[in-house]
Amino acid sequence: MKILLGALALLFGLAGAQAQESVESFYRGKQIQLRIGTPPGSGYDIAGRLIAAHMGKYIPGQPGIIVQNVPGAGSLTLANQLYNTAPRDGTVLGIVTNGLPTAPLLTPDTARFDLAQFGWIGSPAPETMMVMVWHTSPVQSLEDLFKTELVVGGVAPGTATVDNPLVTNAVLGTKFKLVPGYEGTTAIDLAMERGEVQGHGGIGWVTVKARNQAWLAEKKVKIIAQYGLHKHPELQDVPLFELPKDEAARQEIFVIFARQEYGRPLLAPPGVPADRLQALRTAFVAAMKDPDFIRDAQRASMEINPTTGEELTQLSAQIMATKPEVVEKLRKVLDPAQMGK
Repeated sequence: MKILLGALALLFGLAGAQAQESVESFYRGKQIQLRIGTPPGSGYDIAGRLIAAHMGKYIPGQPGIIVQNVPGAGSLTLANQLYNTAPRDGTVLGIVTNGLPTAPLLTPDTARFDLAQFGWIGSPAPETMMVMVWHTSPVQSLEDLFKTELVVGGVAPGTATVDNPLVTNAVLGTKFKLVPGYEGTTAIDLAMERGEVQGHGGIGWVTVKARNQAWLAEKKVKIIAQYGLHKHPELQDVPLFELPKDEAARQEIFVIFARQEYGRPLLAPPGVPADRLQALRTAFVAAMKDPDFIRDAQRASMEINPTTGEELTQLSAQIMATKPEVVEKLRKVLDPAQMGK
């Protein structure tokens, strides 16, 4: 028996070494293209470029990683591209918005992909979403938001900039007035300065810290509320939206809040060989612990509390198991015809 176990251990060890060599041989001398589904300067772009700068050295064969921005439709353009036309060999990866995973449920006509088929690699940290208002806005508190209209900019269905305001209006009774069609959150910032809109109805705290520290210090903007089940450690004085008592309504809110757990997810197209996907996942985890990466992330005000690819896969399964009646209600709330009302 000991001889048999020893032989099996040797066999599996050789198989593991061969798999490692196979991955190393494939990636040696190659470049990985990391496509980011938002415009340059966004929080997703910042995270993607940091990952690209540090992850390659942990992938067997040490391929280079180059970045390409593919903005459009709240990352739907990129997700559809990754699923339908991108190479399925591990040389093309993507970073999508955290609203993307619910798109097959909520906007099935535009989401031309099966969420379960993507190869989830990991995320640097969950993302706390919040409401940020300009200093001249008539809404300066969460209580105001239930009494007075707040004009906010939106990007596209499937993003927090659109879905969070619409769902909280329908389920909780807030008074967001949505102006959709902006290319990204940076464009909404500029619209706030021009007086076109009065704030963001759903923007990440990491993005605000990375891009709007001066505004916060000069009191040009104010964070009046945060979405989620728990307060962010740095935002203990900012109130949470109160969850509804009705169970169906709570489930509707949960679908939206669950997106925050994705943070800024890194994923691969379907069909990437299992050994390469595992190597990418392992490299991602290693990069998150790299001292140089941590230093650069801190300089960019980027939080590091990694979520693994396996955890994102499980979360995706939970979201796709949402009850049909809850999905139907959310689809009505998030109908594009509702935007701008």
